[in-house]
Amino acid sequence: APPPPPETAAAYVKKSEESGGVIAMMDLLVKDLDKEMTVAETEEKEAQKDYEAMMAECAEKRALDSKSLTDKEAAKAELQSSLETSQGEKKSTTKELMATQQYLASLHAE
Repeated sequence: APPPPPETAAAYVKKSEESGGVIAMMDLLVKDLDKEMTVAETEEKEAQKDYEAMMAECAEKRALDSKSLTDKEAAKAELQSSLETSQGEKKSTTKELMATQQYLASLHAE
């Protein structure tokens, strides 16, 4: 019988089979990147909504603060006016009191 054929190198492997692992790895990287981008976009949209809500709240608070300030300024002006009126009345009343005391003193002197 003829001798068995000599052993050769490893079985033939196509190059496409070797590169299949690399392509699969690249596909996995692309999927991961797509997933990360989707998460980032979602987070950005939520952050934008939160920002807009905060800005609306701040605008509303500024409007309320502005109205409160205007009301307080009006109340201050009214109180200032009342104070000036009261001070004028006090001066007038004090003069009347002094005149009355002088009159009483002149009556007692007689």
